[in-house]
Amino acid sequence: MTDEKIVSALVNGAAYPCALGANLGDFLAGLGFGDYPCGGHGKCGKCRVTAAGALSEPSEREKRFLSEEDLGMGTRLACCVTVRGDFSVSVEKKGGAAQIKTDGALPSCPLAPIFHSYGAAVDIGTTTLAARLYDRAGTLLASDSRLNPQARFGADVISRMEAALASHGGELASLVRDAIDGMLSGMAACAGIDPSEIDAAVITGNTVMLSFLTETDTEPLTHAPFHANRLFGEFVTAGEVGLCSLGENAAVYLPPCAGAFVGADIMTALTASGICESGKTAVLVDIGTNGEMVLAKDGMIRATSTAAGPAFEGAGISCGMGGKEGAVDRVWTEDGELCCHVIGDGDPAGVCGSGLVDAVACLLETEQLDETGYLEDDPAAVIRGDVSLTQNDIRAVQLAKSAIHAGMRTLLKESGVSPDEVEELDVAGGFGSYLDIKNAVAIGLLPEELGDKVNVLGNAALGGASMILLSGGLRAACEERTKRISLVNLASNPVFTSEYMERMMF
Repeated sequence: MTDEKIVSALVNGAAYPCALGANLGDFLAGLGFGDYPCGGHGKCGKCRVTAAGALSEPSEREKRFLSEEDLGMGTRLACCVTVRGDFSVSVEKKGGAAQIKTDGALPSCPLAPIFHSYGAAVDIGTTTLAARLYDRAGTLLASDSRLNPQARFGADVISRMEAALASHGGELASLVRDAIDGMLSGMAACAGIDPSEIDAAVITGNTVMLSFLTETDTEPLTHAPFHANRLFGEFVTAGEVGLCSLGENAAVYLPPCAGAFVGADIMTALTASGICESGKTAVLVDIGTNGEMVLAKDGMIRATSTAAGPAFEGAGISCGMGGKEGAVDRVWTEDGELCCHVIGDGDPAGVCGSGLVDAVACLLETEQLDETGYLEDDPAAVIRGDVSLTQNDIRAVQLAKSAIHAGMRTLLKESGVSPDEVEELDVAGGFGSYLDIKNAVAIGLLPEELGDKVNVLGNAALGGASMILLSGGLRAACEERTKRISLVNLASNPVFTSEYMERMMF
């Protein structure tokens, strides 16, 4: 029994029960509506809805984003609203299905599957999830992808760890488990098998994502010295990690993490890249909310990570969005004017990461933006229609790109390697797959000396997980490599601090 009072909610005309006193953003997120890049802290202004009825009065936080005219029309920030009684709300669903990279580097390897009938490889990204299903002959039977539903607690791992500290760890685990189960069931149906026939899986991800999956405490990861309670590199059962689509005793391998923020995803990407076996002096980088990078030279392996923030995932940008229908994903100039491509070829709803990099490069080219990051256009530079970039957006790009660039240069300097010595720069991850390398160099996201050495790998984390799934001997090799990695700590590192400030310029 519960004394919780229920009120009536009309969401886009459909009736739903809602608890009195509920946060409107949490309620809508539970129904699958809404966009909460800041984790519901009222910092991004992206959870705009049109609402009426018994709701809390507009807060000062809302008024920073909403004009009197907005408020007069019923516009509210869902995460700042408390339900006081019956209400109605209209929520706009922007864009269609996201474009998520499921293909990527998969070098040939000896076939020795760790499964008996069918096996699955899964990559838990901060923003996206991707999976593949194989048979014992190594044939790819199906693949699937979707957005990470944990985004309702924020676009970045910091927001989600704060949510875990606030007793939402179980919800974070359930969200990703349900999503993985959905992908596994969907792929099984596509292949004409029962999901219970999938008897083993390899699930990769960064340290925080694997911790959420397994309900491992992430509190030590929220403060210095950023210690991880669990670095994985272990087998568990599907039952132990709450994957109901598989048999309870199905084997699930969680690859090793090298450190708190050098996760299993970069370790499996390293397997797919082959740079440790190539004999080359090479760098592997995965550009995301947490930029992870590895340097391999003459048997030495060094790695680091840097917090770039979610700008390149479309979060924290006024018109930012993920790479889905309606997103501007490419920008170029013609006769000094900005031109763009929109995913789905319709009207633009926002700009995704690849389009953001292109747009900034074009603004530099047309001199609407100077090397300090000052934007000539006031209040914003229009890309197309209502999609534009503000001065704050440019600053967010500067912070993100300088963190990635400075991290790479610090890794090289601390390893005694000059950029000229690097023979190959492997770029992994979904964002890197759609990146215009010339523009990435132009804005200073990637070092100029490495621009002509780039090899785009696609979803290498998933590729490496697939290789371990299909060739059991690679598991031990991955674990051995991880133990040999020397971590470069960027916190309070004077080289990184200097490089970070220098790379802030365009």
